[in-house]
Amino acid sequence: MKKILVTGGAGFIGSNFVRYLLKKEANIEIVNLDILAYAGSLENLKNLPDPERHYFIQGDICDAELVGRLMREYKIDTIVHFAAESHVDRSILGPVPFVHTNVMGTTTLLEAARQAWSQGQNGHFHHISTDEVFGTLSADDPAFNESTPYSPRSPYSASKVSSDHLVRAYFHTYDLPITITNCSNNYGAYQFPEKLIPLIILNAINGKALPIYGDGLQIRDWLHVEDHCEAIYLVLKDGEMGETYNVGGGNQPTNLVLVNEICSILDTLQPTAVPYSSLISHIRDRLGHDRRYAIDTSKIEKKLGWKPRYTIADGLEKTVQWYLDNMDWVEKILKKKNYQAWLDKNYQQ
Repeated sequence: MKKILVTGGAGFIGSNFVRYLLKKEANIEIVNLDILAYAGSLENLKNLPDPERHYFIQGDICDAELVGRLMREYKIDTIVHFAAESHVDRSILGPVPFVHTNVMGTTTLLEAARQAWSQGQNGHFHHISTDEVFGTLSADDPAFNESTPYSPRSPYSASKVSSDHLVRAYFHTYDLPITITNCSNNYGAYQFPEKLIPLIILNAINGKALPIYGDGLQIRDWLHVEDHCEAIYLVLKDGEMGETYNVGGGNQPTNLVLVNEICSILDTLQPTAVPYSSLISHIRDRLGHDRRYAIDTSKIEKKLGWKPRYTIADGLEKTVQWYLDNMDWVEKILKKKNYQAWLDKNYQQ
């Protein structure tokens, strides 16, 4: 692991991983390929550790000529594939970009890796996926494990199912060295504020309504992004080729409990005359909204010794404080084209 191509490395999880890896490994070089769509930003890549070992390329993972050239010129031996359209709400409003990026983009990368490593060069293709491929759980169902059948229920999760299957097919058909991680809902620094946690933080401090779908009793497993980065690193170092590892935070609050916890933290850190929870507003539920996710992480714990370091309480407090301390970043990110128009459309009553 010397020359690493990180796709989507200007996005939320990708940029956190770039920071993590530059700190962790003194001798690696990172080629960061990102198209800089709405959720990616060079603001996420400021003040990197050892920035001279990081090369940013603006481009599309569906551009086969570009990807092939980067593989050759930089002698890439590891691909960490984050780049994806990843917001369920956006996939409901417009599914086609999800199929294009998540299916065709992954195929383009797989082909480039197969061609580059066909001459005997060692390589490793790591694919980041989601727990949403498994569908939904009822209250008494056991948590998702690596053998849980896929049952996607949104255009986003269906596109990720397709990409997961393609990655495994390249392993079985072409012996391409691959690993996959299926993670639960991430949160932390640099997350684009359309996602639930930063949306609630920023709406709250601006006195805006805090939208909660339906009754708010949907359950997610929340994973701090730094814990996720460590899990990926361990898979890159010691994961078995062809294997999948589930990564989760080990907690499953309801959305309503989560939002109230954020409000409570804000009440302490930046108090106002009335509690922030008074801003909570229940809106029409999302189409096809999955009720519950839960992740069984026993495989990665047993095989690679990984466990999440953050409790949900500690992780939320750190995340809220980061947004309060980085309002200059927020202001620049919120200037993204059509951001407010999209919020108004998606969260309309």
